[in-house]
Amino acid sequence: MTEEEILATVEDLVSMAPRATGSPGGERAASYVQQRFDTAGLSTEVLEVPSFSWRAERCAVEVGGESVGCAPILHSALPAHGWTGAAEHRVEARVVDIGADRVGRRDVRGAIVLFDLTFDMTVAHSLPLTLYLHDPGRRVLRREVLGSRNPYVTSLARTMTDAAAAGAVGVIGVLRDYPDSRNYHNEYYRRTLFPLPGVWVTRADGVRLRTLLQDGARARLTLDIAREEVVSRTVIGVLPGRSTDAVMIQSHHDSIGPGAVEDASGTAEVIALAEHYGAAAAAGVQREKTLLFVTFDTHFTGYQAHREFAARHVLSSDAPWNIVLNTTIEHIGLRAVEGDDGGFASTGETEPRGIFVNVNPAFTWRIGRAVRRHGLHGTSLLGAGALEFLASGIPTDASFTFVSGVPTISLISGPLYLYDDADTIDRIDRAQLVPVARFFADVVDDAERHDGRRLGTLPSGLRRRLPRGRW
Repeated sequence: MTEEEILATVEDLVSMAPRATGSPGGERAASYVQQRFDTAGLSTEVLEVPSFSWRAERCAVEVGGESVGCAPILHSALPAHGWTGAAEHRVEARVVDIGADRVGRRDVRGAIVLFDLTFDMTVAHSLPLTLYLHDPGRRVLRREVLGSRNPYVTSLARTMTDAAAAGAVGVIGVLRDYPDSRNYHNEYYRRTLFPLPGVWVTRADGVRLRTLLQDGARARLTLDIAREEVVSRTVIGVLPGRSTDAVMIQSHHDSIGPGAVEDASGTAEVIALAEHYGAAAAAGVQREKTLLFVTFDTHFTGYQAHREFAARHVLSSDAPWNIVLNTTIEHIGLRAVEGDDGGFASTGETEPRGIFVNVNPAFTWRIGRAVRRHGLHGTSLLGAGALEFLASGIPTDASFTFVSGVPTISLISGPLYLYDDADTIDRIDRAQLVPVARFFADVVDDAERHDGRRLGTLPSGLRRRLPRGRW
């Protein structure tokens, strides 16, 4: 596992972008991962699950005959989760500007809601869950870093839901906490339907829009969309052990834009580990536990593949493996801030990372030592034991196996450019590619040496009696 080899894999995946579910790039990425797994000596299969492809054919905002630049809020204007077809939305209405406030008791019936998108989770919000922080040089424990916000936990879902419930006819989101880009590619947030047509405008265009609206002018919002059912492709590679107890190594290969950090970086790590263990098996090393290497699709379109995998391979009474541990790798990237030119300026530092864990105290202690040993600076261990009983789980690709009762070690970070076309190859934290891979190899080898029934915070016999699969 070398930096050059892992980076070359990232470059290969970025060259296929966008790797959206159901797109040619998505199909190429799945085929590429399968081929790499095959070459590594794994037996492979592709889990095909229906999902959806959403696209905007036209998007516009006008006030008094003047156009304001915009981009679509992805997955908006959907009447139902399973809806497919095409629809043209032409909304001309008064505008109710709520700023960063909630819809609350505003009268928005028949109106377009103008709101400031807020990023609601800072690095400091993770501190109550922190069990251990490896932060040499205090790179994380600085005021500007602790106050930095990730682009995942936002006000979008609640604003859209409240606006629709209050009778609004559309939404315009101002990217207040974002650099000068309207290429904010939001996810499809699992259970939240976005029924209203919506668009994004930049902070500067938001100022201009509000100026145009000062005299009570009405706005015209145009959003034409199409949505079709497509087939997602999740790649599973298996390296059999002597037992059906299995350790899972996971990421996702789909993306909306270039997706270098989100998540060519994680997929490249999974491939590197598959090749590492495949080479050991070819050299005659036999393991007790089976290894599963999985790169998921549908991360951005509703997690249908994740739910099907959990139902089929974790919750089912005839699952082929007993998955005793999940390890998930996402986002090996550099921290960025808004630059003087309004773009994304790299700081040259690792983006602060969290590793969600719900494993036993002794294992957690050993994981902390491995974080330090491999130099994963800026990395926190986050206690997630209580979160496994909540339907929302954890904000990572591992969430569905996690709430299904699998002990989990899930690395994640939230750089500012994560959902933007600015997520290019230069955002990769190259110096951390090998340390992260070696850290996870140590974790997998540690699990191999211990009883799979006792890896979690609760013994497996007790875990099986608790409610599972609530999502």
